[in-house]
Amino acid sequence: MRETTLFWHTLFRPGFKVKLLPSCLALFLLSSLGLPAAAKLSSDFDPELDFSKYKTFAYIGGVENLVMIQLNPDLLNTRMHQMIVRELSAKGLREVNASQSPDLVVRYWVSPESSVNVAVMGNWAPYGPYTAGVWASQYSSATAANRRESTLILDLIDARAKSLAWRLYVTRKMSDPDKDWKRADEEFAEGFKAYPPSENAKAEKRKERRQAGKP
Repeated sequence: MRETTLFWHTLFRPGFKVKLLPSCLALFLLSSLGLPAAAKLSSDFDPELDFSKYKTFAYIGGVENLVMIQLNPDLLNTRMHQMIVRELSAKGLREVNASQSPDLVVRYWVSPESSVNVAVMGNWAPYGPYTAGVWASQYSSATAANRRESTLILDLIDARAKSLAWRLYVTRKMSDPDKDWKRADEEFAEGFKAYPPSENAKAEKRKERRQAGKP
């Protein structure tokens, strides 16, 4: 506290010239005020898919045993559903029931803060976790960076092929059901700007997978 008080006293002393770069000063202000850091966003997808063929989707909720236990599960499920309908409807897709042969099924799950085997922990049927093979690199990168935070994962799955089409990762601390969700909702909206992937994004993904030695 004494150092912070001395900083402000010095900064606004008459005749004192600020020599700090604007970015450094902004960083200090951010840390001093205790403002929340932005979430980490990333996405993964199958670059060989024609995403324009997807016209309908069905929301199937959270993966059993892998939902956000810090928050009210029913409340989170409702908010996720509302967000997904909003974002995919804006992309021209229409929501249908799971029994109506949707093009995509949409689910969410949480990679916990602690290291666990999600492939074993989750109840995935009839779809898989998609954390191995071509999906392993991005999954590991998104979830292993900071074990003090949880990663909300949103999957768009090709219902007929039962294969993952597109996935969005939002990594942040989630403890307050109102404040944290408001930020997460905004971050999901930001993440959906990458859906559907552009042709340039597909080309980059193909290159990335070739370099990793994966088809």
